[in-house]
Order: sequence, then C-alpha cells, then structure tokens
Amino acid sequence: MNQQNTTQVLSPTGHFSVLLSPTPRGARLARLLAVEWMRDHEVPYGVTEAATQVVAELAANAATHGRVAGRSFRLALLSQPEVLRIEVTDTRADDLPHLQPPHPEGDSGRGLLLVEALADRWGVGLGPVPRKTVWAELDLPRP
Repeated sequence: MNQQNTTQVLSPTGHFSVLLSPTPRGARLARLLAVEWMRDHEVPYGVTEAATQVVAELAANAATHGRVAGRSFRLALLSQPEVLRIEVTDTRADDLPHLQPPHPEGDSGRGLLLVEALADRWGVGLGPVPRKTVWAELDLPRP
C-alpha cells in the first residue's frame, strides 16, 4: 500500500486573521467574515451583534482613513474565555483615530462614538512602522 504520513497544522480555534483590500468592498467583507466566524465559534448573540457593528466601523475607518494604495488592512478576531478582541491594522500610523464630536449635518464622524458605546474597552497600538492597530474588546458572559 502507498501510505503517506501527513502532519496537519491546525490554527488556534480562538483566532482568526485575514488581509483585505482597503476599499468599501473589503470593509463589507470584513463584517461578513466576522459574522461567520462568530457563528462558528458560538459567540453569544448579543455580543455578536455589538461586535459586528464594531468590526464594520473599524474596517470602514481602515478603508477610508487608513488607506494606502497597494497596502491591505488586517482584521483579527481573538476569542478567550472571558473576552472577544477585535483588531484592525492598517498602514497609516500617522493618522491616529480619536473621538470627536460629530457635526449635526455631517454624514460621518460617529464611528468611534459607536465603538466607544458598544465595546467594553478600545484603544490604539502603534507598530511596527508604518502600522497602527485599532482594537476593541467585548466582555463575554460567563457560562
């Protein structure tokens, strides 16, 4: 018999990462992929709904404000027993996100306010140059 020994490398079940184009289509795909991953990993419904909105906002910001021609952004989801962490990394470390009051007649400027309202914690990490990572954490209910 012709048998081969193969080794299968499994990725950690609580981690997902993907590179996406910094376009509206890439931001939409980030949201769709995150929803599927959270369903597969049985993230509770309420957390999934909030996390979906956070992913949408952070991915849209990466596609809009973090866009550099020819460079992708990365979406990462990390699930630990007590927290779901969302990370969006782009290559515009010179353009750091910050909360600002929205203009009543403006069409934008509310994304980070939504992230602040939905996430239990959020922040920005720098590096390696020229990258920045905007992250948000949502606490998971204890079983």
